[in-house]
Amino acid sequence: MHVALISGEYPPRWGGIGSVSYHLAGQLAKRGHKVTVITRRNRASKAPVQQGVDVIEVGWAPIPMQFTRSYGRKALKALKELHRKQRVDVVHLLLPLVSWNRAQYRKVVREVAPVISSLNGSWLGEREGMKLAARHREAATWKNPNDLAILLSGGWFSRFERAGIHESNLCVAISQSTKEEFIKRYRPPKDWRCEVILWGIDEEVFHPLDRDNEEMQLQHEEIRRKYGADDEAALSGEPDTKTPLLLAVGRLVARKGYRSLLKAMPAILEKNPSAKLVIVGRGHMRKTLLKQAKSLGISESVFIESSLSFEELAQLYRSCDLVIYPSYYEGQGLIPLEAMASGSAVVTVDHGPLPEMVDSSVGSLFKMGDSDDLAAKVNEELGESQLRRVKGLSGRDKVLGLFTHSHTASAYEKLYEEIRS
Repeated sequence: MHVALISGEYPPRWGGIGSVSYHLAGQLAKRGHKVTVITRRNRASKAPVQQGVDVIEVGWAPIPMQFTRSYGRKALKALKELHRKQRVDVVHLLLPLVSWNRAQYRKVVREVAPVISSLNGSWLGEREGMKLAARHREAATWKNPNDLAILLSGGWFSRFERAGIHESNLCVAISQSTKEEFIKRYRPPKDWRCEVILWGIDEEVFHPLDRDNEEMQLQHEEIRRKYGADDEAALSGEPDTKTPLLLAVGRLVARKGYRSLLKAMPAILEKNPSAKLVIVGRGHMRKTLLKQAKSLGISESVFIESSLSFEELAQLYRSCDLVIYPSYYEGQGLIPLEAMASGSAVVTVDHGPLPEMVDSSVGSLFKMGDSDDLAAKVNEELGESQLRRVKGLSGRDKVLGLFTHSHTASAYEKLYEEIRS
């Protein structure tokens, strides 16, 4: 089978969509399928090579939101040319980073192949998430050009998501929460079919600490010392440390909830005075967060890293004591799964898709936007060190059973076979 994967992100663009499209393509190729990825051109570097996967890069206008239309038009042209040279059996779009209107969808279904559209969250949901974050005083939306573009034009661009719902042969939501969101916002036709397939993660990259692996143990000790979270228990990888290391990962934008996290830190430090927080991400809020940490008197306990490699991030996941994910809006959210695969317990919000992955067996849920409840849940997890280790192991088992790239590829493979028959 020849699958054309239309994805606005693909390595070296390593956003969430870039990561899942890369791994889905690779897994499908390993299963014997031909995969062609049509993505945005990156002038800085080329896409990595995967056997059985071809990558076509097309031009796009570097304008917030508008790039989805320009990329969509170029991707459609490339798709038609690809099909002329080598028959395409299934077209798989990863929304919302490609914007086709209803006529364009119909043209592809009529002239190329059936279309599956993955619903990776919505522009309207992103907009509401930013508004919600603003109400909790996370940050001013106008400080980020991309956020401002979503705020001002998300409603207009939502027409292309509606087109995908009405004209795709099949839609796949990346969480039950996202499926319900699309039903509520777009009122799909009565015969609309939408499956739910959560994206998986790479369980070989994200795995627990192996204290018998000398190199890994040395890396662990280096990280703990780097952040001053290095008492004897911590260096040995034991959970009953008095110097707990907390980790938060994600773009430094308002809807990720970092200001609420920092606001919770004084209460966390009151019970765990030697705790350290590492935030890993890039974005416009770095200075804002550092300024807030200083005003709260917690600067010495907070670190922001903006340029870690995958290997360094993976080591941080397995070397930390707890991962915190305070996001206001996600289509799914891969960070909790990466943490769980690494053997780390997770504290995240009781909202949207996050409870579909995280429950009391692998961590804790707190009331979204409530920094007091967040602090309480973190302190509870840190106070139950042995239970926290059990939760970390349970998280690993849960990922291996449900949330790997192999699971995702297998589920999509069945849908491809179904809609092409």
